[in-house]
Amino acid sequence: MQNRSRPGTVQADVLAYAVRRMLWVGVLFLAITAVTYILFFILPVQKQQRVRRTEFSATDVRHELNINGPVYVEYAKFLSRTVHGDLGHSFVDRQKVTTIVKDAAPVTAWLVLGGAFFWLLIAIPVGILSALRPRSLLDRITMTGVLIGISAHPLWIGLMLSYFLGYRLHAVPLGGYCDLINPATTCGGPVQWAYHMMLPWLTFTILFAALYVRMIRANVLDVLDSDYVQTARAKGASPWRVLRSHVVRNALLPVVTMLGMDMGVAFGGAVFVESVYGLPGLGQIAVTSLRRQDLPTIMGIIVWSTLAILAFNLIVDLVYAALDPRVKLVEPKDRPAAAPVTAAAPSTTQPATQSAR
Repeated sequence: MQNRSRPGTVQADVLAYAVRRMLWVGVLFLAITAVTYILFFILPVQKQQRVRRTEFSATDVRHELNINGPVYVEYAKFLSRTVHGDLGHSFVDRQKVTTIVKDAAPVTAWLVLGGAFFWLLIAIPVGILSALRPRSLLDRITMTGVLIGISAHPLWIGLMLSYFLGYRLHAVPLGGYCDLINPATTCGGPVQWAYHMMLPWLTFTILFAALYVRMIRANVLDVLDSDYVQTARAKGASPWRVLRSHVVRNALLPVVTMLGMDMGVAFGGAVFVESVYGLPGLGQIAVTSLRRQDLPTIMGIIVWSTLAILAFNLIVDLVYAALDPRVKLVEPKDRPAAAPVTAAAPSTTQPATQSAR
């Protein structure tokens, strides 16, 4: 009989797993920034670039960005400046790109994280209750809402919510943003900040809650029919204990993985939400920078968004490894070899077979 792993060994395995994931995140960051750098600054540009209301050719843009050496040398310089927080200056107003990103990133981050909190807060209980009572009135209403949420566009949802809740009912403001900390105007503080963010969060909730309700409902139904749940019921476990110990944890494990993947989708959807409600986030600035062909600002937004998505996926991987014991923290080559089967071991069916003959 093999001994169980000691706590020190388990902690070392977890640390090794975390280090491997962090190294993989670093490789992905290098690959994404390299491809983006080549697409923006290295490939020949046919169109004229607008820099501070003056027409510049592609050569002038490269000179403005100090990109005149070999590709690998200039990319190494760009990567070094990025690590030190220097993303260049905007072509339009000559403002530091780092300052622009620092001012806009909290708006997008609060929008995405707040939306994720609310859609999970709604999707988890609704999905579980809908699975526990299939084909009931609650289940039919839920599936109708799921169909509407999946089919609707975020721009349409935002406009409808603004019209009914903001314009007709005057329950929430139509748009705008208030700073949470250190407000520059009279509009600020936690209350005003949350009051102005309710509509954007509700838009995100409608979009993603529909997907998560459907997935959670399907997972719970699948787990309820599994063998270990039937065994637990046969042993006399109470319905609440079966639901808490066996159903919920196993049904929600795929939600953790899906949440990590949906962060990138949420950052993309933030462009539409910020446009509808006039939020000064990264999505709004990205649209304006694309219109002005402000390459350093676009690059800064891409770099920050890449870092944010990779960091969140790293956290999701570590959380999933902590929740699911089936995740192998040790590489296959480090696992102990299985005990060999001895050739002298007799088969249990041989004596009966020979006696029958």
